[in-house]
Amino acid sequence: MKKKPYVFVVFAMLCFSLVAFQCEDNDDVISSKEEDLSQLTTLKTEIENLANSSRCNEAATCKFIAFGSKPCGGPWSYLIYSTAINEEQLKSLVETYNEKEANFNKKWGIVSDCALAQQPSSIKCENNTCVAVF
Repeated sequence: MKKKPYVFVVFAMLCFSLVAFQCEDNDDVISSKEEDLSQLTTLKTEIENLANSSRCNEAATCKFIAFGSKPCGGPWSYLIYSTAINEEQLKSLVETYNEKEANFNKKWGIVSDCALAQQPSSIKCENNTCVAVF
């Protein structure tokens, strides 16, 4: 039985389509370590500026949140802030930062000590600024 030539044409078009119209996933865009670190640094500065802009009148408005992602697990530190700022925005930014730093650590094989950051035992309001007590 003789093969029909259109089968070859259809097969060739299918292969061409698969190669020519591949969808790119922006998460797989290759970036350098310096670019990734720069993005992390910019986001970290934004978060710290937001947290540092908060003022307190009493300790009840002071809180802390785990900040950063150590390669061994856990946060690098605890960010102290007052609920006088947009707390949901801060939490969202910190969550994004922590996730991006964890991905950075994995992508670039970052290592650190495995010491746990000390969590504040309490927080006080001193001179309109929330201060951690260890």
